Amino acid sequence: MKYQSQKVAYWYFLAAMALFGIQVLGGLLAGWVYVSPNFLSELLPFNVIRMIHTNALIVWLLLGFFGAAYFLIPEESDRELWSPKLAYVQLIILLVGTLGAVGSYLVGIHGGREFLEQPLWVKFGILVAALIFLLNISMTVLAGKKTAITNVLLMGLWLLSLLWIFAFINPDNLSLDKMYWWFVVHLWVEATWELVMAAILAFLLLKLTGVDREVVEKWLYVIVATALFSGILGTGHHFYWIGLPGYWQWIGSIFSTFEVIPFFLMMSFAFVMVWKGRKNHPNKAALLWSLGSSTVAFFGAGVWGFLHTLHGVNFYSHGTQITAAHGHLAFFGAYVALNLAVFTYAMPMLRQRAPYNQVLNMVSFWLMTGGMAFMTFVLTFAGTIQTHMQRVVGDYYMDVQDSLSVFYLMRFGAGAAVVIGALLFIYSMLVVRDREIIAPGPAASVPGE
Repeated sequence: MKYQSQKVAYWYFLAAMALFGIQVLGGLLAGWVYVSPNFLSELLPFNVIRMIHTNALIVWLLLGFFGAAYFLIPEESDRELWSPKLAYVQLIILLVGTLGAVGSYLVGIHGGREFLEQPLWVKFGILVAALIFLLNISMTVLAGKKTAITNVLLMGLWLLSLLWIFAFINPDNLSLDKMYWWFVVHLWVEATWELVMAAILAFLLLKLTGVDREVVEKWLYVIVATALFSGILGTGHHFYWIGLPGYWQWIGSIFSTFEVIPFFLMMSFAFVMVWKGRKNHPNKAALLWSLGSSTVAFFGAGVWGFLHTLHGVNFYSHGTQITAAHGHLAFFGAYVALNLAVFTYAMPMLRQRAPYNQVLNMVSFWLMTGGMAFMTFVLTFAGTIQTHMQRVVGDYYMDVQDSLSVFYLMRFGAGAAVVIGALLFIYSMLVVRDREIIAPGPAASVPGE
């Protein structure tokens, strides 16, 4: 760690891991409700559990992105953060907003729009926090060295913050409402977040492999170009059945097909960089998470996204468990695993300790990845059966759900593996054996840095 202000990232990572634990436990609880539908139905209804699960996911991923930016931008810009105090103020605003949103959900107050259920005052708080963040990192980069990594990261973070404005637009017309809603949800996870992912992945591979910066930057710009080219008009695959003109069926189908390309490039980029790498970095767990993130993202966001993105298929499959299969694997690979890679790389330096508990960390990787892969296959089979029985044959919805009970039980088992892996990961980050502690002081560093 070169700069004192990078320590800001530590508190963002701690907050993110706390919410990560809450998010996976909420998901496990939601999974059990599929098995036993009346479980906690009076005390904690399913819609509230689901809101907490999905909102915690979004907030902890954003906290991870913000923390990653505060960690890598000083190093890339070769200067201290413009204002560490503002970074702490931003974190407090986000945590207060998170607690306020959860409290509101528990008493039945929410906006009703999936993923954007936050009360209005929480939305404004998120906007203020985003503006503080943009000011802080932009002033840091402007006053320091510019690199391809900071340029792409800034572009992604500026765009995702500006797109949040659409969360405030809620027209009476249902078609317009869903269109603006997708401007936030799709253009976050399938456009701007991809830029953030590419920049953070490039930084990690640069540090872990020792490949020349020029090689990394060439790959980075190609990935960004394909992500924006495919992702923006790829939004059209959400416009098929919401009342927009029919030409969106073709635009959405064609450009959504291209969305596989940036994820394939990111996977190829990661493995080529490791192959070309000259550095034998001691933090093997961080490298495993980096490679795992790009690989699982390709299959989850790329392959499983393509499975039901063409409008002829989507006509039957949209809103089924196939969507859930794609969503779980895509989010895990592209953004969850990436954040966990950053935590694994940065936390030893932030805590002035050698890469520690790596075996436990890597066990957590295989538990979470294996559990999520099994969950994806189970939900894919369930969704295929659901599509045929419900959309083709025309069976009653609840009869179909009863027929899928064995798949929901298997999904719960897979979710339990993910939760165990997540808790093991958090333990591996925070608990250190005494013999692995590096004595504090100017010379304290991670070997290989």
